[in-house]
Amino acid sequence: MSATNSSVTPAPRAAGRVLAIGDIHGCLVALDALLELVRPRPDDLLVAVGDYVDRGPDSRGVIERLLVLEKTGRLVPLLGNHELMMLAARDNLDGYLTWVEVGGDQTLASYAEPGDVGRIELVPEDHWEFIERRCRPYYETDTHVFVHAALDPAIPLAEQTPYFLYWRKLDPWTSAHSSGKRVICGHTPQPSGLPANLGHTVGIDTWVYGEGWLTCLDVASNEVFQANQRGQARTLKLGG
Repeated sequence: MSATNSSVTPAPRAAGRVLAIGDIHGCLVALDALLELVRPRPDDLLVAVGDYVDRGPDSRGVIERLLVLEKTGRLVPLLGNHELMMLAARDNLDGYLTWVEVGGDQTLASYAEPGDVGRIELVPEDHWEFIERRCRPYYETDTHVFVHAALDPAIPLAEQTPYFLYWRKLDPWTSAHSSGKRVICGHTPQPSGLPANLGHTVGIDTWVYGEGWLTCLDVASNEVFQANQRGQARTLKLGG
């Protein structure tokens, strides 16, 4: 998939809250608890920043839940590097071997049928279609840019490379994007369980597949909603 996937349909615009959801990584219990806490309203827009699969126990269930949310017309799913690796695993052996070493084995197990082992052939076609055709490289509003990993600060959105969009790690020296918009991203796990707030950039991968939390950020109010795999939930304000 190219950095600018033109096959996806135009994204909806927000009338209510814009809610960014961090890396889910197969953690359906946390996702369901988070949605119960947030209670998305019909005019809210949910932007999921990618990495729906791998490492957690129920990648299949996460994709199914996202498909349901997508039917409301208020979900904007982004592509993460783990979805890219899953696509590569479908297409060649080297990609497959790489993927199973970074959580693909857990994803396959979630697709296993009774009495069988997980095989990539068991992934339903609508799951592939969601990942390959409907997940987009980034989403932009008047004030924010949402991306899985990061942005090259000097390069316009349409010219960003896959390395920055899907692989670049967030660090304290990350610069503001030249657009002046605040960047919301995932990809770089925060073992503290708290978002990384650089002011111009906020990282919301809060290590749910480890012992952390799944984060949802209301980008206007800076309210943070979180849930974990034990079904616990909490709210806090974005800190510096």
